Amino acid sequence: MDSRYLRAFVAVAEHGGISAAAQALGYAQSSVSAQLKRLEADLGVSVLVRAGTGTVLTEAGGRLLPYAREALELEERMRRTARGDRPRLRIGTQESLAHVWLPEVLAALEYGAGGADTGPDAGADVVLTVASRSTLERAFGAGELDLVFEYDNGLRSVRPHAVVGHDRTFLVASPSHPLARQETVTPEQLLAHEFLVAEPGCTSEMLVDRFGADLLAGAQQTLLQGSVAALLRLLGHGHGITLLPELTVARELREGELVALPLTEPLRPVSIVAQWHPRLGAAEHTVRTLLDLARRADPLPEVTRTARAS
Repeated sequence: MDSRYLRAFVAVAEHGGISAAAQALGYAQSSVSAQLKRLEADLGVSVLVRAGTGTVLTEAGGRLLPYAREALELEERMRRTARGDRPRLRIGTQESLAHVWLPEVLAALEYGAGGADTGPDAGADVVLTVASRSTLERAFGAGELDLVFEYDNGLRSVRPHAVVGHDRTFLVASPSHPLARQETVTPEQLLAHEFLVAEPGCTSEMLVDRFGADLLAGAQQTLLQGSVAALLRLLGHGHGITLLPELTVARELREGELVALPLTEPLRPVSIVAQWHPRLGAAEHTVRTLLDLARRADPLPEVTRTARAS
């Protein structure tokens, strides 16, 4: 099957219409329409239908989409291999992990810390995407990312996955917040204050649900649609409290822009989990090397040692 047909189909699925897809591909709209008709003729089924708001997938189109994306990615890998180019590795991560930890891991990979067969002249060309958990999960499920690093939310992927690190968790607030002046903070005191959550499924909400559910049961929660950076700015201005991994707030805590509230209840560390697609071809070795480097860069290595000893 001609890859141009699949590329036109995927573009329409992603952009929601033939006109937008044609613009993104740099083709005439009539050319994209013709490619879609040839695709449907080859398959013997309709994969798209025009609707009032654009073009939507039929049931058959929905089944085809992940395979079309996989085929296009395989074609890209074949082309790179034939040209002698390094393989491409598309990595996604949450904003929380992109602050400090993952850039250091990727730098170690680039400078050859993974061994003689890594470094600037080996390994893979890394494309990094920093996004919310929901965006990463959609892109990973659609085959648009090869490897994803996220804080553990208690859900286990059917794809290969592994714990590669751990991080402390802190309940943080502005130094001007009333609770920051307390010698200790009890769960009962938290109930009277606003608790910020960046987005559904984000790190802060996940930590509340998994590690602070008993501690924060009944607290007033406010959903903040935006980035972690926006949440940190609001906190710094004295607006609410939130629960975050140390990597996210290390600089703010160090500079005194935020403080960790002295809780009477201890908070457990949170795991950093990697999940990846199988059959990544020439990039598989780089993935294994990157996972090893991530484990060596564990922000809380004592957690790993304790787990192995128990």
